[in-house]
Amino acid sequence: MLRPLSDDLFVMDVPFRMGGMELGGRMTVMRLPDGGLWLHSPVKLDAAVRSAVDALGPVRFLVAPNVMHHVFLGDWAAAYPSAKVLAPAGLRQKRKDLRIDVELSDVMDVGQSPDIELLLAHGIPKLEEFVFLHRPSRTLLLTDLAFNIHDSSSWLTRTYLKLCKAYGRLAPTWLLKSMVKDKAALRSWRDRVLTWDFDRVVPCHGQVLESGGRDAMREAFAWL
Repeated sequence: MLRPLSDDLFVMDVPFRMGGMELGGRMTVMRLPDGGLWLHSPVKLDAAVRSAVDALGPVRFLVAPNVMHHVFLGDWAAAYPSAKVLAPAGLRQKRKDLRIDVELSDVMDVGQSPDIELLLAHGIPKLEEFVFLHRPSRTLLLTDLAFNIHDSSSWLTRTYLKLCKAYGRLAPTWLLKSMVKDKAALRSWRDRVLTWDFDRVVPCHGQVLESGGRDAMREAFAWL
């Protein structure tokens, strides 16, 4: 259920549908230097998922990377009461029932680990998405900023992504572009991210891009 991408980086792929489209979903698990686990965009929790995660180490951090990816976070927070829940500030208003221990920010030492860097995609206030860099594996984590769907059994999914010019490549959708309120701010985010040392890109929706990630990101956000 958990697929290793490197010694300390794992992904779990799950089905996910939205608005009639099959997009697929993904949780990413980092194992920190102390052996603790850092979970990005936790998926639905059941006995099999919990067993697979527990086999890797103790869960220390549960991360909502934007204000959209939070549906299952409460179940994980209840199951792992000692784990810190990290989320964008805007999620407090949206999910008053959810325990949030730490608000994400550009200046924090996320996960209390030098292995991880983060940056808010400024200019999209309704999304409030943070991207993360796992330095040891040179991996960039995305959530909804760009998809990388190369095949789909759903006619609706294929049609929508082709209209967005986002089918078969790493790219943002029309919906994402429509949410941008400050292109200059988002362009600054892009330029900063492109200074990071990464090769692999792990999106929450679509295939993992194992190499050529920086060039793909540069092309995906060239419209800015």
